[in-house]
Amino acid sequence: MTKQFAAVPMKSIGPILIKNLELNSKTEVRVPMATFETTLWPSTARGAKLSRLCGGIDNMILSDNMARAIAVEAPSSRYGYEVIENLKERQEDIALIIQGSSRFAKFDALTTRLIGNTLYLRLAIHPGDASGHNMVTKSADALMQWLLNEYQELRYLSVSSNWCTDKKVSAVNGLLGRGLHVVSELIIPRDICQKHLRTPPEQIHALHTKKNLTGSIISGGLLSANAHFANMLLATYLATGQDAANIVEGSQGITHVDLLADGSLHFSVSLPNIIVGTVGNGKHHEFVTENLTLLGCNNPEAPAGANRRRLAMIIGATVLCGELSLMAALTNPGELMHSHIVFERDQRHTISGNN
Repeated sequence: MTKQFAAVPMKSIGPILIKNLELNSKTEVRVPMATFETTLWPSTARGAKLSRLCGGIDNMILSDNMARAIAVEAPSSRYGYEVIENLKERQEDIALIIQGSSRFAKFDALTTRLIGNTLYLRLAIHPGDASGHNMVTKSADALMQWLLNEYQELRYLSVSSNWCTDKKVSAVNGLLGRGLHVVSELIIPRDICQKHLRTPPEQIHALHTKKNLTGSIISGGLLSANAHFANMLLATYLATGQDAANIVEGSQGITHVDLLADGSLHFSVSLPNIIVGTVGNGKHHEFVTENLTLLGCNNPEAPAGANRRRLAMIIGATVLCGELSLMAALTNPGELMHSHIVFERDQRHTISGNN
């Protein structure tokens, strides 16, 4: 039983106007954010205001799964190769194994690699409304037992081989997916951009090229080109009872900025690794239940996975709001530091669910 809590300042910002058929076309949502970087609240709120002025942030989910990669050792590379080839013909058998491990787990894909005589088998499942960490590990355990029984010359190495990959910077998650792959976009007319962000679209576009793109290249960024996705991810993860360590892979995403023919700004964020759930570990705490209910992500009548998908889209929209606001602020000399000084001076924070 939990005896103590680490108090983190929390405030709900918005509302953010979100567009998507899964969210009943257009929905205004107030988003709880828990963070010690409290200037994130007004900054993200500014982006939320833009969402309302510009007709809403559109959101798409490109993929949805959770992955765990097991490792087994073969007596030879040849034997390992033959196992991999045979597994291609046994997808239905694998799906039944996964289905038997949990009533919520649905088989998505099995990707294989052979390194020497070691087989790496990356299992992806659809985990319903859970984030799927434990569910996919249970499924991987079941798959491992089946493999060792069916191919008796294989030897157990590990149920987790780092090709998953969990809470580490990698290329594999962005390429194959781990969690929900969300793309969020907003079209901002020139006059609204200049009035409310205090900068023209061209300035944001130019800074994006030099900072997010070129700057990320020279820093050695891996499948990542953004200003501060991690800030909004951590704040929403803590407020909704997620495993905060998953911001490591979650922050690997790309901001995209375009100038449109009519002078408007097209601003989008792509996040291939949003790892969240609305049931499971951490969701029983009262403040988490309240926040998920506030977000409309605690609906017992929703189809399996719908609450989780809704939460992921809301988080994607929140990331866009914070990213847009910071990028605009950085085009104006001194604005970022001035905002921190003014807002943080003599601040005293307490946890609140619905400020």
